[in-house]
Amino acid sequence: MAKTTSVMSTKVTSEAGSTIRFSATLFRPKATGKPADWTFLTLPKQASAKLPSRGQATVDGTLNGAAFQATLEPDGAGGHWLKVDRKLREAASAVVGDVVTLEIAPVAEEPEPIVPPHLRKALAAAAPKVREAWSDITPAARRDFIHWITSGKKAETRVKRIETACDMLAKGKRRPCCFDRSGMYSKSLSCPVADDKPSNLTR
Repeated sequence: MAKTTSVMSTKVTSEAGSTIRFSATLFRPKATGKPADWTFLTLPKQASAKLPSRGQATVDGTLNGAAFQATLEPDGAGGHWLKVDRKLREAASAVVGDVVTLEIAPVAEEPEPIVPPHLRKALAAAAPKVREAWSDITPAARRDFIHWITSGKKAETRVKRIETACDMLAKGKRRPCCFDRSGMYSKSLSCPVADDKPSNLTR
């Protein structure tokens, strides 16, 4: 599940690494039902290569000068893609098909991830040692558990993974076992497919 971008009022201020500058085309995802009001872009290989992980990577950045913080998603091929919500797109004065300019840098400290409702409910009902383990692991480790759970294609898979996550935490495991964070080997992650139809996402 792609994390929604957060529009900020400041420039790139990360101290975790040097600023990565690049340009990319803004696409609309191919709709399987109701047309999406969000857009996305894929990072050039050279830009992705400068990130610290082939998996998710949280960055501070600017898009056409509009500042944001977001978690870049792995595309399953060693690269990354960025979900651009309507608020950020409008702040950047961009439309589908535009080539936008970005500056990004890995965050100095990983932000606390948003816990999905079903996982939050399971943790609340779990044994105290499960909740204690969840609180004790790092935000990055919590993000990995959440990413592993939400990357399941089917609802029953996600439910089973929540049960397994609680069991792993109870046994003292601090990361989801055998999770391919990049999707390169499991082929379980990918970038959205771009819609080739005319877009009505205008300024």
